[in-house]
Amino acid sequence: MNLGYLAPRLLRHFLPEGLTRFLLLRSLIIKPGLETVDPAAAVSRYAEVLASNKDSLSGKRILVFGYGGRFDIGVGLLDAGASHVALCDRYARPDDRHNKRLLATHKDCLYMEGGLPRPRPERMELIEADVREVDPPVSPLRYDLVISNSVYEHLDDAEGITRSLAKWSAPTGMHIHFVDLRDHYFKYPFEMLRYSEDTWCRWLNPTSNHNRLRMWDYRRIFESLFHTVKISILERDEAAFERIRPHVRSEFVSGNAAEDAVTLMRITAGTPRI
Repeated sequence: MNLGYLAPRLLRHFLPEGLTRFLLLRSLIIKPGLETVDPAAAVSRYAEVLASNKDSLSGKRILVFGYGGRFDIGVGLLDAGASHVALCDRYARPDDRHNKRLLATHKDCLYMEGGLPRPRPERMELIEADVREVDPPVSPLRYDLVISNSVYEHLDDAEGITRSLAKWSAPTGMHIHFVDLRDHYFKYPFEMLRYSEDTWCRWLNPTSNHNRLRMWDYRRIFESLFHTVKISILERDEAAFERIRPHVRSEFVSGNAAEDAVTLMRITAGTPRI
């Protein structure tokens, strides 16, 4: 029994969501995503993926799925040439104190309303709803690009949400998703794979939800919904996986050691089947 893992996991499971959000935005104990800590690097990373496909951000309507509450990623994409950005997050409310600081340099896409900074709808919009419960835009207004970073591993219905995002995509739309497959108690990258679904959900799953899907699960989901799918392994930790391998539950083992040990991957998908 790994008490050094279980004690913090139990604490995280029962931590009030308000306190979790407070710690996340201040990078205290809980590490926020790249869009929050370095939005310029996040924009550059998406631009590099597109450039490798002889494409760019220029002129694109972009949906940022799980933007985290700060508008930096949206204004960064607009600065890089996007024509319109939708910031989608069902849970994170806008970080008004932080976003207000963007007004001085981005009055073209932000304005004050009732004392709060808000996107100018002709350039940037907020979607604060479950995409499964909202009708997609009419065809000319669907998105050329849907992007996310370290969001997919937190979804409670990855297949259903991906199906909805495919409907929100233009007929030739492209998706780029960075997925972190590690246990987010990063000291133990595969420790979560020891536990049954009942134990995980009842005692250990953090309030942010960690679905524990593996590389082959994502491949199945995206290949069922898009005509072209490429999964790129960005990082793996075979030594860490082998250390815990005797304790990993069978549903988390594919038999392909190269895939079982993946810690970070990128999904690039295009041309929705829907």
